[in-house]
Amino acid sequence: MTITLKIPSKTEARLIVQASARGMSVETYLMSLIEEHMTLDESADREIQDWEVTLAKLGQSPSLLKVPPLSDEDISRDNIYRDRENCQL
Repeated sequence: MTITLKIPSKTEARLIVQASARGMSVETYLMSLIEEHMTLDESADREIQDWEVTLAKLGQSPSLLKVPPLSDEDISRDNIYRDRENCQL
């Protein structure tokens, strides 16, 4: 596939310098950047999927069924922030 991309001259100059520093052509350097970026995206997608599977398993855990629900008082703003407000006084 051939893609034409218009970039500012400053960016072009930076690409040439970076590619030369690595002993690569600009085309090869750009391809390596694209491949690296796509690999990172795939890795991040796998981590998100792993995290979602772990959360789903946690939500279905039999031990979670034994935990009593919190009362309205337990999750009230006053109860949650009471210690923090007392420290500020």
